[in-house]
Amino acid sequence: MKIKTGDNVKIISGKSKGKTGKVVQVMLHPRKNAHYVVIDGVNMRKKHIRSGRRGEGQVIELPGPIQISNVMLVDPKSGKPTRVGYKKEGNDKKRVAKVSGEFID
Repeated sequence: MKIKTGDNVKIISGKSKGKTGKVVQVMLHPRKNAHYVVIDGVNMRKKHIRSGRRGEGQVIELPGPIQISNVMLVDPKSGKPTRVGYKKEGNDKKRVAKVSGEFID
């Protein structure tokens, strides 16, 4: 995977275009075979919780998933969106930012 949990990403298309945030979760859709990311504070959805034994009902906001093709990793050196490549260093395969050539991991 080119984008992992904990990475800083920028949204490049959709209603939240231009926003940046940290990846909370990366998931695979079971039927569509597409990867989605959940970004903290972006694409917020409202969830209604019914009142019951636990207490009163309430409305909470949760971040919704965004398709992974709509986000780009932010380069740690320049702060610009970048593509991700791979380089071998010894026996390790590491991610590399294409803009600056710096290692991400």
